[in-house]
Amino acid sequence: MFFTGFRPSLILAFLGLLTACAFNNTPSNVVAPGEEKTATTRTLDAGAALLQSRPPIDALNAYLDGFHFYNGRPDVQMEAHHNCSTLNEQVIQCVIYDGNRKDAKLMGVEYIINEQLFAKLPITEKALWHSHAHEVKSGQLIAPGIPDIAEHALMEKLINTYGKTWHTWHTDLNKELPLGVPQLMMGFTADGQIDPQLVIERDKRFDVDSTRKKKDRADIPAPHIDPGADAWRNGKVFQIEDPTGGEHRH
Repeated sequence: MFFTGFRPSLILAFLGLLTACAFNNTPSNVVAPGEEKTATTRTLDAGAALLQSRPPIDALNAYLDGFHFYNGRPDVQMEAHHNCSTLNEQVIQCVIYDGNRKDAKLMGVEYIINEQLFAKLPITEKALWHSHAHEVKSGQLIAPGIPDIAEHALMEKLINTYGKTWHTWHTDLNKELPLGVPQLMMGFTADGQIDPQLVIERDKRFDVDSTRKKKDRADIPAPHIDPGADAWRNGKVFQIEDPTGGEHRH
């Protein structure tokens, strides 16, 4: 992601590590209703895997793990597993799951843009986006499985970006199906906001130390954050109301 200035050999090694590392340490939070796959379905799945090409899926070569909360409800928090592809030097797109096993539920999407593109957005649009500076500096955002030097370089780029995130399946609230309406999500902006137990449990599963990462990233300059981002801090909260009357508990 945002590889400008890196040696080609380092980039290739980095990408190889991204695609080679796989994790199977975080189960989905819910079990969707339905019967087990039949032999016919399994055969069709295997045939499709062998015969069909999936360029957009193959492009998802970066894995990031972080945390979100519902816009307007910073107390309702969850871990988010991002599988991302780089569209160009300024735009990244990610699909978000509630785990990293085969049964993980597709929880939402996040679009990430750099500060130059964000600065051009209308103020009303900026209110839907969150900054990534604290996620990077705090050690909350990680790229599991790659060398520290590569992760550090990646974070140097991500610290200057902004994300717009929608969750469509609220598995953190034990929703067995993608009920209700999409919800706008935000990222944390200061120490003391996130439930520390979430970070402790995540770090244990991935065998990482967020506190050490925070120290290691102290040399990454903290950028000026556009005042239009993270609008919830100023009481400007947007959220989609559920016309079905469904209870989201947020």
